[in-house]
Amino acid sequence: MPSSPSAPAPAPLPKAELHLHIEGTLEPELAFALARRNGIELPYADEDALRRAYSFADLQSFLNLYYALMAVLRTEDDFADLAHAYLARAKEQGVRHAEIFFDPQAHTARGVPIGTVIDGLARALDGAEEAYGISTRLIMCFLRDESAESALATFEAARPHLHRLTAVGLDSAEVGHPPSKFREVFALAREAGLKCVAHAGEEGPPAYVWEALDILGVDRIDHGVRCMEDEQLVARLVADQVPLTVCPLSNVRLRVIDDLADHPLPAMLDAGLLVTVNSDDPSYFGGYAEDNFRAVRDALGLDQEILRTLARNSFRAAFLDEAARARHLRDVDAHGA
Repeated sequence: MPSSPSAPAPAPLPKAELHLHIEGTLEPELAFALARRNGIELPYADEDALRRAYSFADLQSFLNLYYALMAVLRTEDDFADLAHAYLARAKEQGVRHAEIFFDPQAHTARGVPIGTVIDGLARALDGAEEAYGISTRLIMCFLRDESAESALATFEAARPHLHRLTAVGLDSAEVGHPPSKFREVFALAREAGLKCVAHAGEEGPPAYVWEALDILGVDRIDHGVRCMEDEQLVARLVADQVPLTVCPLSNVRLRVIDDLADHPLPAMLDAGLLVTVNSDDPSYFGGYAEDNFRAVRDALGLDQEILRTLARNSFRAAFLDEAARARHLRDVDAHGA
C-alpha cells in the first residue's frame, strides 16, 4: 500500500537578516561560473573539491579562502549575479528585509573600482522588493586588518555613492585590531548621516564591544557573544537595548563555540539582550537565515514562541521606518495563527 504523502514543511517565519556578507554568499557553483566567464582558473578540480575546502580552524583560516575566491568578482554583472543569487535563497528562507555588508577594500585592492561594486550590487537590490518581496539596505564595511588610512581613503572614494548606503561597518580579523583604530572614519560616517555597526566580541574581548559603543558610537553590535563574560557590559546592552546580530552556525564553524548545543543564545535572551539570528557567510558556514533558526531550535530546544521573539527582534533591530517595522511585526504575530 503506498504511503501517504508527507505534509509540506511549514513556511518559515518572516524575518530580517542583519548580518550578511554578500561575498560570503558565493556558492561553489556560482564561483566556477564566474571564473569561466572571466577567464580565471580556480585551484580546485570542481565544485565538490571547493566545498570540501570549507572547513576552518578559526576566523583567519576562513578569511584566507574567502578573500582568495573573491578573484572571480570583476564586473558589475558579477556583483549583480551574486546579489540575485542571495536574494533568491533569502526569499525561500522567509527573509523580508536584508541589510547587506560588502567589503570594498577587498575589491579595490584587486583593481576593481568601488563604483563597479556598488553599482553592480545596486542593480540587484533596487529591484529586490518587486522581484523577491525583500526590502534591502547596503552597509559598507571597513577591513579592520587594513590601516585606518585605508579606511579613510575608502570612505572618501565612496562619497559619490553615499546615497546608496545606509550604514558603515567594521569586519575581518578582529584580534589585535580594536574598534578605536577606526575612530576617525566612523566620525566621518556619522557626520554624513550614516548609521554605524561593528563586529565586536566574536573572537575579540568584551573590551572591543565597549570601544565600539563608546568610541565608534555604533547602533548595533555584530556578533557580540563574548559580552556574556562582562556583567556590566550585559547590563549596558540591556539598558540601551543595543541589538546583537548573532550568527550561530558561523560561531561553530569558526570555533568561537565548539558545539551549537553550548551556544549562549538562550542565556542572552534570558538576560534581556536584544538578540537576532543571522547567517553571516552562509555558503561557507552551512546555512542561510532559516537554516540558522532551525539549527538553534533543534540544538537548543527553542520553542516556537522564542523563535517568534527572535524574528520580532530582527525587525526591531533593523534600519526600517516605523510603518514598515510595524507591518513586519504584524506579519510575525500573524504567522501560523
